[in-house]
Amino acid sequence: MGLFDVLAKQAIGSLLGASSDPKGELLSGLLNQAGGLSGLMEKFEQAGLKDTFSSWVGTGENKSIQPDQLQQILGSDAVAGVASKIGLDAKTVLPLLSQFLPQIIDKLTPNGALEESNPSGDQLQNVLASVMKGGLGGLFGGAA
Repeated sequence: MGLFDVLAKQAIGSLLGASSDPKGELLSGLLNQAGGLSGLMEKFEQAGLKDTFSSWVGTGENKSIQPDQLQQILGSDAVAGVASKIGLDAKTVLPLLSQFLPQIIDKLTPNGALEESNPSGDQLQNVLASVMKGGLGGLFGGAA
């Protein structure tokens, strides 16, 4: 099964509300390991990438992040944990995280500020469904 097949399967499961879909839990676990959104922001600041994270929170254009930068910030163990839970390797997960994490953080902060450091599982699931639907629509050239 190819990468886009895996993404499509996960997105469809999320959009249909599949109860076995672990993405919300995975993102929640990743955020919890970082100390929530505020802890994640602190990790970006420590890595000298405060402007990048701030662009995701703010209402303007999101700055990109490279997979290796994200691995440095999140830590190899956290990335490997996420990868193993969804049945992919870290080399596959990092580019996906670097593509979708800016959009996820952006949607979790719609007013341009960190209002809630630890979003609920339902909120994460809704944001993930929205991001994955939009991301896959763009990948396949159609409107989602």
